[in-house]
Amino acid sequence: MASLRVVKRLFCAAAEAAPAPAPAPVPGSRWERLKGSKAGVWCRSLLSDYKEACREVFVGAWERPVKASVYMTLVGGAWACFYTKPDQSSFEATLLERSGQLGLLSPWIRNGTSDGHVQNLVKLRNEGRLHHVSLGFLSLVYRTEYDPDATLYEAQCSNVSPRWREFPQRILDVGFVGRWWILDSKMKDYDVNDEEFKHLPAHMQATSPPSVQEVERSERLHKESWLALTMEDEEIETNVVEGKQESVSEESSTNELKQ
Repeated sequence: MASLRVVKRLFCAAAEAAPAPAPAPVPGSRWERLKGSKAGVWCRSLLSDYKEACREVFVGAWERPVKASVYMTLVGGAWACFYTKPDQSSFEATLLERSGQLGLLSPWIRNGTSDGHVQNLVKLRNEGRLHHVSLGFLSLVYRTEYDPDATLYEAQCSNVSPRWREFPQRILDVGFVGRWWILDSKMKDYDVNDEEFKHLPAHMQATSPPSVQEVERSERLHKESWLALTMEDEEIETNVVEGKQESVSEESSTNELKQ
């Protein structure tokens, strides 16, 4: 009995000395669980890195304004070149417009260079040999030997196709900042036929823009041509006397003839 009492007292002391169990964790909200997850920790660290990078960019721009201006100009120019880069539909529309401009002129006054270049581009387009490629900041229009849909051996075999080193020779136009530069240069003075002036002397074949003095003189003469003609009194009397003398001489000659 004494031993049982001792064992019971030992168990009671151990139960009193044991700490109380910790309360069960209260489940938090969904947002709290998401922030504590691995994905939430990764996103917070990523946002912190971007925040620090942006802060360094603004601090560097404030400390070095010239360098920041140069970088901003380069980035803005690159974006403008990419945004205004012409595409294939733009080239076809421009080619159709230039062909229409030449079609309104007589063949006798068309510029041979402009007409030949446009006719060549139209021919290549109709044959399916005109292609377009985008290089990011600019566009290129080039020609190929055959239509890609052609089933000829020369068109399908890669061993006989033109090499890449010959590509610069097949470029027909360059599109940059919304313009097709080679086509625009070929259309300069498209309504002037140089063949018509070959029989003229060398100094008359080339024309130069008038100077400022010549323009002012031409404008002054044009304005004076619209003014009323004024005569002085002496000039009027002189004209009257001369008219009377002429009439007298005519009468005398008439009388002599009658006699």
